[in-house]
Amino acid sequence: MVGRLDVRLDEEHRRRLDELVAERGEPISRVVRSLIDDAYEDAVQERRERALARLSRLEVEDPPDPDTLSRQLEAAHDPCGVH
Repeated sequence: MVGRLDVRLDEEHRRRLDELVAERGEPISRVVRSLIDDAYEDAVQERRERALARLSRLEVEDPPDPDTLSRQLEAAHDPCGVH
């Protein structure tokens, strides 16, 4: 265990937490850690979805197959022109 955290809850939040603890039959610390893990995973998923949305808005052309790309690059940059 790394450290201790003192959290102050109003009556309603404490009632909800106690209800979760009773429902799960686990120690309060395990329930709180589980809730933190769930919230963290939700936040990571939301970040990924926002990144995907930004990427999908980019107008990026699909690259051609490697042979076609090689021919295009050779045509654009004549390898014999380099001295």
